[in-house]
Amino acid sequence: MLSTAALLADTPPQLLPARELMAFTLASHILLVPFGVALPFITVLMHYRALRRDDAVALQLARRWSAVMAVQFAIGVVTGTVLSFELGLLWPGMMGRWGDVFGLGFGVEAWAFFLEAILIAIYLYGWRRLKPRTHFWLAVPLPLTALMGAFGIIAANSWMNTPQGFRLDADGNPVDVDVRQSIFTPIFGPEYWHFVVAMFLTAGYVVAGVYAVGWLRGRRDRYHRLGFTLPFTVAAILTPVQFMLGDSAARAVFHKQPVKFAAMELVWKTDTHVPEYLFGRLNSDGTISGGLEIPQLDSILAGFKPSTKVTGLTSVPAADRPNAVQATIAHWAFDIMVTIGSLLILLALWYGWCWLRHRDLPRSRWFFRCAAVAGVACLVTVECGWIATEVGRQPWIVYNHMRVSEAVTDTSAGSLWAMLGVVIVVYVAVLASFLAVVLKMRTRWRIADESLVAAPPPETDTPYGPRSETESASAGRAGGAS
Repeated sequence: MLSTAALLADTPPQLLPARELMAFTLASHILLVPFGVALPFITVLMHYRALRRDDAVALQLARRWSAVMAVQFAIGVVTGTVLSFELGLLWPGMMGRWGDVFGLGFGVEAWAFFLEAILIAIYLYGWRRLKPRTHFWLAVPLPLTALMGAFGIIAANSWMNTPQGFRLDADGNPVDVDVRQSIFTPIFGPEYWHFVVAMFLTAGYVVAGVYAVGWLRGRRDRYHRLGFTLPFTVAAILTPVQFMLGDSAARAVFHKQPVKFAAMELVWKTDTHVPEYLFGRLNSDGTISGGLEIPQLDSILAGFKPSTKVTGLTSVPAADRPNAVQATIAHWAFDIMVTIGSLLILLALWYGWCWLRHRDLPRSRWFFRCAAVAGVACLVTVECGWIATEVGRQPWIVYNHMRVSEAVTDTSAGSLWAMLGVVIVVYVAVLASFLAVVLKMRTRWRIADESLVAAPPPETDTPYGPRSETESASAGRAGGAS
């Protein structure tokens, strides 16, 4: 059996910096993904409520959320483009050999990106220039383009985990590509729906958390109540759904990627009546240090009975499976994700119980404290989900077909480390700019709300409302100049 040191000795020196660079950029970008995928839906839902009930507060919230959505989209363009370039620059072996097989997913994502950009521009432009119903219906396709973008990315990732839809020729190159099979792989469905609901869940809790903080600070007006209630309700409804989808996704991994499942559950030898370990650390000899052992539970969760046989890590050679450190990382990521998901179910039940009994929000400050941190907790689970997915697949970049070390670039390790340093500086600046812009917008909105209460001004900036004489004159001059 090869030791971890021996395995590391066989890897090229540029592998570590290439992986660190990809991991950092992906971990940074994925923090924005929930808002790109789900914030359009939440905004359009609030917009629908505003028009249906003639609710000026809901309309104000929808308009402000659309501004945040646009800023987030602009930042996501930067981080997402960097990731696209890195796939070709850092992993030319994979893209050169397998790009024709699974590259369609990236094409779908690119089309979705352009459509979303156009629709966001129309949505922002239309607040003062389109009729209310026309403006709303032009925004309805926006959430669908976000889902289409997620479709493309998950199609590519699920193929890397369960590759199919091709035949290898005598030289080992893929031929006779079946596009349908390469997109709809065995794990695509569970992974896609688990991912999409996670994005909606996260965006809902993050947006609601902003208003929960305001509620804790004494802002009990209808603006904060509605800003909290709608996104939190969406997230609360989806929380138990996500728990079931997560269970389905884990079971799909058990059947289609048994070695990854073994890493996520720290199963060393193939056996029945396998215990479940909550946290803990896998040693190189197969023993587990720390953690809480629950007898037979892993077999029960995998196949609904203690006699279910669970494949262990030692079912394949050491070179073809995650090492002890990688398995521990995947296991901790998976356990953190499940733990937070379970706590969110309790929070959703708390909210649902109070609403059903009193048709009102819970009155406990502890509820709003929990709601305020729920969004951050969801972002942690999103990171953990990708860590479990990617680290658990090691050492394969294309499962059972190409190793990560075979796909890495020939660029020197020193150049890659320098590139990582530059990317870190740029990303910190970009994300700091994003937060600064959002906080500046929040401050401006708060000042506007306070001044409105103190001395209500003329309705010169109301969506769908009349323009001021100055604005109309300026628009007329612009039209004449054009």
